Amino acid sequence: MATLARGGATASPRPVPAVKAVAGVSAATAGRYVFGGVRIALGWVFLWAFLDKLFGLGHETAEKAAWINGGSPTNGFLGHAAAGPLKGFYNSFAGAGWADWLFMLGLLGLGVALILGIGIRVAAVAGALLLVLMWSAVLPPANNPFMDDHLIYAGTLIGLALVQAGDTLGLGRRWGQTALVARAPWLK
Repeated sequence: MATLARGGATASPRPVPAVKAVAGVSAATAGRYVFGGVRIALGWVFLWAFLDKLFGLGHETAEKAAWINGGSPTNGFLGHAAAGPLKGFYNSFAGAGWADWLFMLGLLGLGVALILGIGIRVAAVAGALLLVLMWSAVLPPANNPFMDDHLIYAGTLIGLALVQAGDTLGLGRRWGQTALVARAPWLK
C-alpha cells in the first residue's frame, strides 16, 4: 500500500496493465524467442571455446598449443592463472589427461546441447557446475569482490532450463517426445 503525500492515507495499489502485443507478437512469444536466442548464443560461447582449444584457431589458443597438436586445454588456466585460496588444488591437476578430456567433452556437450536445444536440464546442471568451478579458480574475481561472468552464465543456464528454452528455436519439444526422454525425463 502506498502512502499518499497529503494526509498520510493509504491507497490500494493500482493494477499493473497487461503488456500489450507489439506488431502482433505477444510478450510471452517474444520472451520465448529472446530466451531461445540467448540459449543459442551461450551454446556458441561453449562450442567456440571447444573449437579454439581443439584446433588452436588463434583467438585464445595459439595453433602450437592446440589440443590436437599436443597442447593441454587445462594447463594454461589451471596451471598459471589460478589464484586465491584454491590455487593449489587447481594447480594439482592442471594439464592432467583426465582433466583435459573432461573439460573438452564438457565444452563440446554444452555447446551442442544448448545450440540444438536438447538435454537443457543436464546442460544447465553440468554447465553451472563447470562455471562455478571456473569462478572458484580465480577468487576473488578481478573486477568485483565476488561476482563475475561465470556466475551470471551459471544463473542464466539454470534459468534457460526453467523456462524450457530448448523448445523455441531448438529441438527441445521433439527431444522431449522421444522414448528415451519419456523413460528418463531428467534428460529433457
